[in-house]
Amino acid sequence: MASRLREYWLLTRMHRPIGTLLLLWPTLWALWIASDGQPRISDLLIFSLGTLLMRSAGCAINDYADRDFDRHVKRTADRPLTAGRIKPWEALAVFAFLSLVALSLIISYNKLTWLMAAIAAFLAVSYPFTKRFLSIPQAYLGIAFGFGIPMAFAATTNAAPPLCWVLLLANIFWAIAYDTEYAMVDRDDDIHLGIKTSAITFGRFDVEMVMLSYGITLALLVLAGKMASLGLGWWLGLIAAGLIAIYHYGLIKHRSREGCFKAFNHNNWFGAAVFCGLPLDTFLSQWTM
Repeated sequence: MASRLREYWLLTRMHRPIGTLLLLWPTLWALWIASDGQPRISDLLIFSLGTLLMRSAGCAINDYADRDFDRHVKRTADRPLTAGRIKPWEALAVFAFLSLVALSLIISYNKLTWLMAAIAAFLAVSYPFTKRFLSIPQAYLGIAFGFGIPMAFAATTNAAPPLCWVLLLANIFWAIAYDTEYAMVDRDDDIHLGIKTSAITFGRFDVEMVMLSYGITLALLVLAGKMASLGLGWWLGLIAAGLIAIYHYGLIKHRSREGCFKAFNHNNWFGAAVFCGLPLDTFLSQWTM
């Protein structure tokens, strides 16, 4: 049993929290903004746990979808499913169990939140298969990874105003940036396997497109800040995020696998910088009153 649980732990990437953090930060942006800087502790706990569960479920269904590809890629060849240490039905069972637990967390919320959760579940299931036919599946990933944003607004305000969709669009471009960095690591393997990624689609302009995506992300976050009437703290957070994006350029400009993978993992700090601007803005606003 202990050995089996260890394989499920690896299947759901519990040992690699970066994916959970990339989902969590935009959700926290939305919770903070939707609640006017006063998010309920219960909302923070429920959405944080739900993010962890759904990311883990997404990893399970992703490995099920890619089980015939992963064994041919050095970085993924030792994953439990493709290596044969667990069966395909086990990955599906783990996905179903985690998804049901995550959905149970929102029973007390309104119907709009339930609707958004249903859409989020569909996105999580369908994303792994988009790499077969979408030239930039990273954009779809951005929708899937960012759907905690409209869920947070729905749970907090029982509405999905234009502001939440601006934040979601910003997350889409951020996902294109960081997941292109991730795809640059596996580009040679993906070309051989016939998998579509933005790193392949962008070709020799991959670095430029990553930086353009960061730029659009920040521009949309500026717009979101204006729509939400945010102040100095928000702008300082965006400046910090911009400096982090420039640092990433230094990591990826030579397209080394190590540099691209480091840049991808470092995006945790981009999301964190944006979020930290929100409590800072709340503090500064109260301090200057």
